Amino acid sequence: MLMYDVIDGKRNGQALTQEEIIYVVDGFTKGTIPDYQMSAWLMAVCINGMTPEETTWLTQAMVDSGDIVDLSGVQGIKVDKHSTGGVGDKTTLIVAPIVAACGVPVAKMSGRGLGHTGGTIDKLESIPGFQTSIPMETFIENVNSIHISVVDKIGNIAPADKKIYALRDVTATVRSLPLIASSIMSKKIASGADRIVLDVKYGSGAFMKTAADAAELASRMCEIGTLAGRKTAALVTSMDVPLGKNIGNILEVKECMQVLAGAHEGLEDLVEVSIELATYMLFLAGKGTIEACRRMAQNTLKDGSALAKWKEFVIRQGGDWSTIEGEHNPHPCAVKMDYLAVETGYIASMDVTKIGMASVELGAGRQTKDSVIDFGAGIELWQKTGAFVKKGDVIATFHAADQQKCAVAASMFGDAYTYAPLAPEMKPLIEEIII
Repeated sequence: MLMYDVIDGKRNGQALTQEEIIYVVDGFTKGTIPDYQMSAWLMAVCINGMTPEETTWLTQAMVDSGDIVDLSGVQGIKVDKHSTGGVGDKTTLIVAPIVAACGVPVAKMSGRGLGHTGGTIDKLESIPGFQTSIPMETFIENVNSIHISVVDKIGNIAPADKKIYALRDVTATVRSLPLIASSIMSKKIASGADRIVLDVKYGSGAFMKTAADAAELASRMCEIGTLAGRKTAALVTSMDVPLGKNIGNILEVKECMQVLAGAHEGLEDLVEVSIELATYMLFLAGKGTIEACRRMAQNTLKDGSALAKWKEFVIRQGGDWSTIEGEHNPHPCAVKMDYLAVETGYIASMDVTKIGMASVELGAGRQTKDSVIDFGAGIELWQKTGAFVKKGDVIATFHAADQQKCAVAASMFGDAYTYAPLAPEMKPLIEEIII
């Protein structure tokens, strides 16, 4: 088999065989296929697309390029959840305890943030003492004992995806639905879960800008999951407004604790998405009808069992509960600065990417993978899209180590808000559910 012939076939719009796709992924991962040929192949895929079968074979080839996490030691149906990323998207910290409190095991591997999107591992590591790297045996034991464990990646998962993505990033081939879908699903399948629920974001703070594009990506990923033998469901949700009020690691942890404790005022959007994600995780795990699963999820917030499970989880992974209990903040910032509305009127829109990047300027995120995070830094949003404000009202509060960081963030943040004399038409938070 020659790479030239595989490139030529895809350039001409032909569907590739499974053997050809394995040849491409295996050869590039091992270095026998050079970058220039792989670049040509990626561009051909980007232009001509892939069938569902091709995309599934590509996904499986990337799964097989590295370690596959063995969760056979975990009792019961294991359910995982993945979000395509956003600002203030802290749902794992709410959803995982809810699902675990309902008796469904959550054995989850999460990632770190880069750019304007946050990472679950960074949020958890803002809890003093919390361990995100633990032995596999301990990971399995925790899930069996308390039905929940969330860790940084275990082993060498989908190394082909990492190498291919690095090439996509510099060859203008990132925006290809089959390549995006296979990249995400290869890591989810290799992580070992039996069921997968996806939160596919669209809007100003998301990779996919329209609901239609997000729905197409969600459908592709559900197809891959089904063909790979994993029941998969997807929610298509808006990221035209940050979820909740807080952006930044310990600020988001504290907000999640509010939700788990039943304090939902002003956090209705965060609660809605979290409950729906938990509902479909429970449904795929066979806990009942969708409505029954929704009631089950809601009840864990009412009866305190989700909060109790969160506490159990934090302590089990070494977190010092006393440092985050109540109003205590283990990472207070030296500087707080209020940002004031510059006009009177309704907040018509928010550029969520700019808001996310403002939080990065404050120290809450990474501009490069080697950037150091300030766990206490971030933004509290007091007014969001649809709210009526008067000029001079406080619409946000910045937390940072120094005044200069706040000044830089304020310049970026100001460009993110637009105002109008009439209230904007509000889009539904959950656009579509694919199952």
